[in-house]
Amino acid sequence: MDNSLFPELSYSSLTFEQLAWQQGYRAVAGIDEAGRGPLAGPVVSAAVILPAEFDLPGLTDSKKLSAAARERFFPQIYAQAIAVGIGVSRPEEIDRINILQATLRSMVRAVQRLDVSPDYLLVDGITPVPLSVAQKTLKKGDSRSLSISAASVVAKVVRDRIMTAYDRIFPGYGFASHKGYGSVRHREAIAELGPTVCHRRSFAGVREHCDDA
Repeated sequence: MDNSLFPELSYSSLTFEQLAWQQGYRAVAGIDEAGRGPLAGPVVSAAVILPAEFDLPGLTDSKKLSAAARERFFPQIYAQAIAVGIGVSRPEEIDRINILQATLRSMVRAVQRLDVSPDYLLVDGITPVPLSVAQKTLKKGDSRSLSISAASVVAKVVRDRIMTAYDRIFPGYGFASHKGYGSVRHREAIAELGPTVCHRRSFAGVREHCDDA
């Protein structure tokens, strides 16, 4: 991995992808995750390979978009992308190996589920994905690289849908509204009702309410 080949840009575009293409890479995948911080639910990662002619005005970091905008972009990303892969690490895996390692595993799974094998990865954050594929990590990559922006939207939409489904299975916790994050309402529900199987028992805010705490 040679990060020195790439300038540090501060806007979302295909510039990093184009620089990789100029180095001879052909299938450049952007990778991002959703759900590292919540008290409940999985961490979900997405890998997205975009074509050079990709055009989706307004696409950026999923955190800067409304839920309605993310839902609108979601099918458009699938329609234009060369390939999309999704990887998931569930709460029990997060508890067993820690959130960072579980996140990296979900990223590996997302890459492995691409229909087209990438030869270069653009990874949001500072930690490389443990794969023998050339790659570059990008701080705030979800607002600098369109491939990563697309991955951030896909991961966020998939995870939000999972949490909305959990809301129907485990009523009373408010998963559909806070999506598992540690809101006051959520913490009060954990204290009153106890953790569910979708809670991360190693996380503060949950572990003190577990039977074996």
